[in-house]
Amino acid sequence: MSLPIIVPRQFLTILLLLICFSGFAVEFPTIQQIDTTKTDTTKIAITKVSTIKVSTVKMDSIQINIASDESTNDDKTKNDRLAFNPGMMVSQEIIILWTQKNVVGVNFNEVAFVNWNAGGNNSISALFFGNFERNFQRELLSWKTNGSIRYGLNAQEGRELRKTEDQIVFNSTFGYRQNPTSNFRYSAKFNFNTQFASGYRYPDTKKPISSFMAPGYVFLGIGAEFTDPKEDLIIYLSPVTQKSTFVLNQTLANEGMFGVTPAVRDELGNIIKEGEKMHTEFGILFTGSFKKEIFTNVNLENQLSLYSDYLNKFGNVDVDWELKLNLVVNDFIKANIGSHLRYDDDVKVKEDTNGDGELEILGPRVQFKQMLGVGVVYEF
Repeated sequence: MSLPIIVPRQFLTILLLLICFSGFAVEFPTIQQIDTTKTDTTKIAITKVSTIKVSTVKMDSIQINIASDESTNDDKTKNDRLAFNPGMMVSQEIIILWTQKNVVGVNFNEVAFVNWNAGGNNSISALFFGNFERNFQRELLSWKTNGSIRYGLNAQEGRELRKTEDQIVFNSTFGYRQNPTSNFRYSAKFNFNTQFASGYRYPDTKKPISSFMAPGYVFLGIGAEFTDPKEDLIIYLSPVTQKSTFVLNQTLANEGMFGVTPAVRDELGNIIKEGEKMHTEFGILFTGSFKKEIFTNVNLENQLSLYSDYLNKFGNVDVDWELKLNLVVNDFIKANIGSHLRYDDDVKVKEDTNGDGELEILGPRVQFKQMLGVGVVYEF
């Protein structure tokens, strides 16, 4: 029997058909992992049981890692093959580990008089501030870091420029929890607090009563933290906390300001030994913070810190309590009302009680500050 002779035109037709079928039939690989940052829709359409075609409708970025299968088609059976339904949807949860929030702004207060019968002085005040947050969250680990700066000035007609606000604060808390659903964490906390420029007891601007790192406070401790994400409540308790007070201004250190050991002087007042620039305490620290929208566009912030030294007057508590009420006008204009109360047994108040020009030490007093401002805020 003689075989049929295939003319060139028939041969080309058969070759083209084979090429077309081979374009739609691709050997099905084993998918090990799909790593995606954002995928809207992924469709997997089946042409044969042993071959598939993967087509994407829309995706921002997707990476498919496959492992080659060394086995041949003869070694595979229908039961070993993975069956897909046409139009099957594949999705993966997006996990965000780092979050950030940045807020900068300025609050203004201005008063001007023109032929005002009751009298008064023209004045303008400005408070510049910035808040920066970086948070890391994984199943069992968390790391929360935030920094805050504030600096305010007041200019009044017929008077020198005066400072009204000055603060640098940095906080960092690292936490570990035993399971992903627990609200309790073992935590380590670091806190730093100081100011930018020298402070004065106005109108005397020759002798500063404070300056950068005079004082400067550092808290470092370990403890436990409870968080309630629904109420935005954080409670931290550390029975092992070291508090270090720095007074890097030698003049203030010689006077024994902010609890450091003062200079040793002779009978004539000459300094024999300079005052120490650092004072260390070891005690227990409790902090709590609470944030909540109590009315529409009205947010309440409450922060409290309590510390007591084990070695020196245990039970004598240092208090730092700040309460704020933020009123949101729109995305860029906000008003705020706040108060700040402090008490530290190591901070002694000085006043000239007899009019001789010398300041006498009166002892610790409650420090209180009230704030009201309207300003421009930008978040990014």
